[in-house]
Amino acid sequence: MSTNFFREERYREGKKQSIESLLALQDKIVSETKKDTKDNGSRSKRMGRSQRKMLAEEELLPRQALSIALHQHQLSRRFDGSMSRRTGSTSSRRHTDPLANNDKKVLESLEKIKFKKIILLHGEGFGAWCWYKMIAHLEEVGLQPTALDLTGSGIDITDTNTVTTLAEYSQPLIRYLENLPEDEKVILVGHSSGGACLSYALEHFPEKISKAIYLCATMVSNGQRPFDVFAKELGSAERFMKESQFLIHGNGKDKPPTGFMIEKHLMKGLYFNQSPTKDVALAMVSMRSTPLGPIIEKLSLTPEKYGTGRRFYVQTSDDCALSPDVQEKLVRENPPEGVFKIKGSDHCPFFSKPQSLHRILIEIVQIP
Repeated sequence: MSTNFFREERYREGKKQSIESLLALQDKIVSETKKDTKDNGSRSKRMGRSQRKMLAEEELLPRQALSIALHQHQLSRRFDGSMSRRTGSTSSRRHTDPLANNDKKVLESLEKIKFKKIILLHGEGFGAWCWYKMIAHLEEVGLQPTALDLTGSGIDITDTNTVTTLAEYSQPLIRYLENLPEDEKVILVGHSSGGACLSYALEHFPEKISKAIYLCATMVSNGQRPFDVFAKELGSAERFMKESQFLIHGNGKDKPPTGFMIEKHLMKGLYFNQSPTKDVALAMVSMRSTPLGPIIEKLSLTPEKYGTGRRFYVQTSDDCALSPDVQEKLVRENPPEGVFKIKGSDHCPFFSKPQSLHRILIEIVQIP
């Protein structure tokens, strides 16, 4: 065992002894106070008001001091526990992490991997913020994750009503890939409608992408629109454009819609049916509207570029936004190199099943 372990054990034992001493002192003071009260009872009758007050304060002081000491000790225990969990967080997470039994092998394997940069792309309404758990997990094993805000998303200040094409929407990713050194490649991970950005990147920068991982995402074929993937839930694009209550008309009611946003009370059932309440609360205050143009644009994908990319698909079994049947159809019609499944996950596995998603991402990263 490590030196830190024994040091923490000695520290906890010392704390335990100190609280036992304080409690013993408390019992002694209480006992003596009861005795003194009897002795002082008759004496206090002979004293004046000011003298009785001084006597009462003298009796109270030891108990106040003890109370303060006990309170400070309890606070220190809470603080020490918090610090212990923080400084030992890597260790504690690994005990519950599916990779725990093979940590050393995994770390040694990942050290040998040439391309360690992982670009995380969010889906409709989300932003880079949604990947906070995955960033921590991936950094712990020595990988280099970067979460991007697509145009008009997260903290990007662009008005979503002005984003009309997939190229505009994908600009942050395009800039990143353009500035990537010639001898480097990245692994792309795209969630939900962010899958369209992955496909766009594979078509325009195939030489800079090591692998593309579609996370319950819109992995469309040539000539398809990202929206088509959601047709089963939302109906045809034409009908959606005319009748949907979720549309935003940024240029006026008499003009074509420019964006959409699902009402928050419906989001919980669609996206977060298995997610922790704290993550749902985070999403409720962070999600923004999504530009409509990029998801109704047909993609032009060629066998020579897009077709040469290494694609992987991660399915979510309890997904109400993109049903398992639709996901199965996507991989059947446009087969990737590998398919992985996360049981019990809603549409946001980075919230509901972060460790399972982490394990799968590490597995894909290690595929030669």
